[in-house]
Amino acid sequence: MKKLVLSSVALALTFGCLLSANCLLSANTASAEDTSAAPSRVGLIDMAYVFKNYDKFKAMRDSLKEEIEGSDQQAKTLATRIKTTQDQLKTFNEGSPEFVAKEKELIQLSSDFEAFRKNVQRDFLRKEADIYKTVYMEVSDAVKLYAQHYKYAVILRFNRESVNDATNPQEVLQSMNRQVVYFYAKDDITDSVLQYLNKRYAGNTAGAAGASRN
Repeated sequence: MKKLVLSSVALALTFGCLLSANCLLSANTASAEDTSAAPSRVGLIDMAYVFKNYDKFKAMRDSLKEEIEGSDQQAKTLATRIKTTQDQLKTFNEGSPEFVAKEKELIQLSSDFEAFRKNVQRDFLRKEADIYKTVYMEVSDAVKLYAQHYKYAVILRFNRESVNDATNPQEVLQSMNRQVVYFYAKDDITDSVLQYLNKRYAGNTAGAAGASRN
């Protein structure tokens, strides 16, 4: 009878140990599965290359360039007026009413020119900053979509140009100081993101052109 009781106890303990082991194994397996399911890939993107070759960025910069050229023409017109006034001032006797009137005119023109120059410079710096901000946000959104779709955990900025492309000592030193020394080409998402951005921009531009014709 005692042997039977002992056997039952031993069986129960053994079964309990098996259950505990199975539970522990299941927990470890679940933990491993959770870890493997989480994104762990690291991707790279050359932001400078994307900006340089993004059609929308180039279009926005070209538009700003046209504005700058228009402002330059206005500045030249003001400069011409200042030069003409200076020449006229020389024809009058210093201290004469005509001289005093022309001198006041010259001072006003010079003040207007300086105010115009400062306002234009401030305005264009703000517009240029807006362009960079707009494009950066669009690139960031595209990177996020790509990373989420292809299970990238981190996307880092890098310069994809090789040290072999360096043409002067400064570029060589900059290339040698890069943080990314080696990478798998498939983890460079630069071209994929750029292609997506240009394709979307072309579609939006075509849609806007069609709407304007209608």
